[in-house]
Amino acid sequence: RGGVGVRIQNVTEEIAESLSLNRSSGALVASVSEDGPAANAGIEPGDIILNFNGQDITAMRGLPRIVADTEVGKRVEVTVWRDGKAKKLNVTLGELEKAEEEGLLDENAPEQNEAPAPAPKGTKIDDLALTVAPQSDTLQEKYGYSDNDKGVVITSVDSDGASFEKGLMEGEIIAEVDQNKVQNPQDVTAAIEGAREAGKKSVLLLIKHNGDMRFVAIKLDN
Repeated sequence: RGGVGVRIQNVTEEIAESLSLNRSSGALVASVSEDGPAANAGIEPGDIILNFNGQDITAMRGLPRIVADTEVGKRVEVTVWRDGKAKKLNVTLGELEKAEEEGLLDENAPEQNEAPAPAPKGTKIDDLALTVAPQSDTLQEKYGYSDNDKGVVITSVDSDGASFEKGLMEGEIIAEVDQNKVQNPQDVTAAIEGAREAGKKSVLLLIKHNGDMRFVAIKLDN
């Protein structure tokens, strides 16, 4: 069966709006396998796959079937949505990897059943209803994230806020905000303000946890 080496998730209305796409269709690329067909073709995390080998992707669930039914070794054209416009790339299919077959992501992480416990001090981000802190040896020891998981650490999540509803958890890493890399709380607030000034109603977060990546869109208050 054909494979391209990506993990994907649904494109919600909030995600589509945050990426300036006028419809919630396609498959959002959450991560790309190193040296896989997608990586070699230039597909990047944050791309939305809109068309694969001449077939429109109206929903995430349609892409795996289309890819799997395509001949291994065939070179196909793929249309992705990136930086507010469509971009065409050519992908040569490889074999379907087990990780890819099992790697379909829902638009939200599993729901939390309980409010998070108290966490180390950090900077409260009111727009996201959570608190973040720069990475440190203390936080890495507490939460066990990898040296490769660059970004800011979520140290607490408001139990009545949008981030909690979307499944964000203490100890996870925010690597990007609205496709801007972040290293400290000031980067987070600056990216949020940039999205607001651009007229966006939602901001897109790239979340890392236990080696996995996913995108989460959070609505911004007026």
